Amino acid sequence: MTGRARDLLGRLADGELHSGVDLARALGTSRAAVSKIAFGLRERGVPVESLPRRGYRLPGPVELLDRRRLLEAAVAAGRPLPDTVEVLFEVDSTNTYLHDAAAPPVGAPRLVFAEIQHAGRGRRGRTWLAPFGSGLTFSVAWTFEETPPGLSALGLALGVAAAESLTAAGLDSVRLKWPNDVVWNGRKLGGLLLQLRVEAGGAASVVAGLGLNLELPTAVREQLRAAGAVPVTDLAEALGNALPGRNALGAGLASALLAAFDSFGRAGYPAFAARWAAFDALAGRVVRVEQGDAVLEGVAQGTDADGSLRVLIDGCVHRFHSGDVSLRAADP
Repeated sequence: MTGRARDLLGRLADGELHSGVDLARALGTSRAAVSKIAFGLRERGVPVESLPRRGYRLPGPVELLDRRRLLEAAVAAGRPLPDTVEVLFEVDSTNTYLHDAAAPPVGAPRLVFAEIQHAGRGRRGRTWLAPFGSGLTFSVAWTFEETPPGLSALGLALGVAAAESLTAAGLDSVRLKWPNDVVWNGRKLGGLLLQLRVEAGGAASVVAGLGLNLELPTAVREQLRAAGAVPVTDLAEALGNALPGRNALGAGLASALLAAFDSFGRAGYPAFAARWAAFDALAGRVVRVEQGDAVLEGVAQGTDADGSLRVLIDGCVHRFHSGDVSLRAADP
């Protein structure tokens, strides 16, 4: 996005109506150029409204992600972020962006936030929808000097960190649905996606992405419903007028994930197992486990030491791993 496009978006972010004359003067360009810039933003998914002879506006105010504000919010909370934080306006996927790059050195993680993802990724190849201003999407790249034991449970540990951060932000009753969903009132609020690169007997690099729904447009909810997606919710519904700013929320979540990476590298999943259990959305519930054409039904029994799901089926406890199954709660 060009500098003038960023400047125009910054002036429209208050959700108020701005005349083409005022915008042209502020940007040091012509009204025709403002129209062209606004058109370019719309092509990128930004819903800039053009009102004939009146001006331009967004449907409502949006707190744009800003690197300086993210860093300041983290410092104010006492959990500074590294200087490697990047904020991109648009990207195919923050996870792909970091995974395609060289792994960061040990002790120097990278973080990337994005306003718009064109090809956001969910688990098992699903698409993660994140229209402009409606959510929070970012990824962390981290390198362990040595592959920690139980690395397959890292996603659960990061889920705990995200749930605890959201609780600190005022969200009651947040839960974690194995293996990587953040849920509220039984509906999906967000999700984690991990990509691993492991060297035998050596270092392990991880890219972990978090997508969180903040204020989903009605059209997106209808699109998800029509596609048969799991029921969704957003923080606006859960918190109402107490919705935190995107930069403060992003800083808190990113800091929490970095702390979880560090703790996992030193202590592994045992440092998180009891905390996971406190957020477990499936414990004690009847679940259906799908493996290919086979569908098994049993009672969820929490997680094992390696993060696998334990399910009691016909009197025997079976263990399931993230890549093998999909789950749906079978009881109300």
